[in-house]
Amino acid sequence: MWSLDAIRAAFRAHEPRELAGRRRAAVAAVLHEGDAGPELLFIERAERFGDPWSGQMAFPGGRVDPGDAGARAAAERETLEELGLDLAGAELVGRLGDVDAGVRLVAPLVLSAFVYRVGTRPLLMPNYEVREALWVPVSRLVDPVHRVDHCWGLGKFPAIVVGEPGRHVVWGLTYQLVEELLRVVDDTR
Repeated sequence: MWSLDAIRAAFRAHEPRELAGRRRAAVAAVLHEGDAGPELLFIERAERFGDPWSGQMAFPGGRVDPGDAGARAAAERETLEELGLDLAGAELVGRLGDVDAGVRLVAPLVLSAFVYRVGTRPLLMPNYEVREALWVPVSRLVDPVHRVDHCWGLGKFPAIVVGEPGRHVVWGLTYQLVEELLRVVDDTR
């Protein structure tokens, strides 16, 4: 059984990989205790021309701006802008390992992910960058029934259906981050 206490304990022992020296982006993996256990917040990004992740499922977040104090500050600012969710008072549970997210982009990009816990399910106010926000039980993320292959371009990629099949599918960078979160907790169970 997954619990927020187990997730907290696992992250106390976790040492994330940190990459430096590149353009940066940051996301927030936000947990809350639902009726059936922990739930994780995902967003469906709005369709936008020029956005390489347009329409995809993701964690709230975006590029680190020059005015940000760092990647964590960017994750918190972006979450506030995209969803109206202020993480300033939330519990920082831990950090996932940095991911090289710039393979197909013009310039290298490092993605950092910070894991938060909020006490109650907050009211979310998605802005123009977000089509929909979903709270997904962690138990669904580990259930093999929801594991699929996602076809993109000429390839197939491992994925998790977190809502409507064919639409709410977590794959790519977000899938990598979800898998690390699950692995960190599973290694201590």
